[in-house]
Amino acid sequence: MIRPTDNSSFDPPISLTTPVLFLIFNRPETTQQVFSAIKKAKPPRLYVAADGPRSDYPNDAESCEIARSIATNVDWDCEVKTLFRETNLGCGLAVTSAIDWFFEQESEGIILEDDTKPSEQFFKFVNFGLRKYRDDKNIGSICGYNPLTPKPNTNDRIIISNYPSLWGWGTWKNVWEKYSLQPDFHYLHKVTTIYRHIKHLRYTMHIMSILGGVEKGEIDTWCAQFGFMFSEYKFKVVYPPINLINNIGFGDQGTHTKGWDNTNNPSNIRLDFMNLKESYDESFDISRFNIECPNIYNRFMKKCKKFIKNI
Repeated sequence: MIRPTDNSSFDPPISLTTPVLFLIFNRPETTQQVFSAIKKAKPPRLYVAADGPRSDYPNDAESCEIARSIATNVDWDCEVKTLFRETNLGCGLAVTSAIDWFFEQESEGIILEDDTKPSEQFFKFVNFGLRKYRDDKNIGSICGYNPLTPKPNTNDRIIISNYPSLWGWGTWKNVWEKYSLQPDFHYLHKVTTIYRHIKHLRYTMHIMSILGGVEKGEIDTWCAQFGFMFSEYKFKVVYPPINLINNIGFGDQGTHTKGWDNTNNPSNIRLDFMNLKESYDESFDISRFNIECPNIYNRFMKKCKKFIKNI
């Protein structure tokens, strides 16, 4: 069972200068937990975007309305803007159009979904990273989720990686403008581009299977396309030395987390932002992909067993 981080461990309110985009849908309970963390950070501008209820789910309309009410219950000095869809666009279009909307008005920002509960240090780290790397054209995003247990004596190291995580992250308008929901390249170009960038065959094939499903209209997502963009433009990603995000969306309602396990809860170790050093560790990407690939394999085997039963 996933245990959300105790909010009582938060420091006194921090001074956050970066705007936040909060992506929500139909989960009031997780929306409340993430919003409580945002509330402690007190961003000066909060953008709330919500996809519309699904017509074939009777409880969606009420759940969506409650989630929207929670996410806009602001009691600090903050400019709030909303993008509430009346009809359901689906995961891919709803999220990407919301991020488009966000960056039509901002040059950089933090993006959280309704199941990515941040620690206080998450806001500090992404706020710090967006400013530090603002003019570095090699960096594509600042991420808050680190799935690996920290190595001894590495809590002062910023990890430079080749592949992004979307469990709590930040980026810039000029990076997002390169994104495409439907990358228009043939198969060989895609697979070689991804593999040359991340150097992990199984994960490359996993991303390719998703992109193939997107192209055929069988999969509704936006994440794999984001990762492909990083390979296409050879972007690097900045990760914290410790985990700063707790994914609380595991369960039947999770869109992309069914069958996954999340055991690396946010660390209480305090980061010294004035003395963080950059470190490129190729083993970070390899270890991360190896953690995720067993889940990919297990899901593939479940599909095979289901197919065999139906023969």
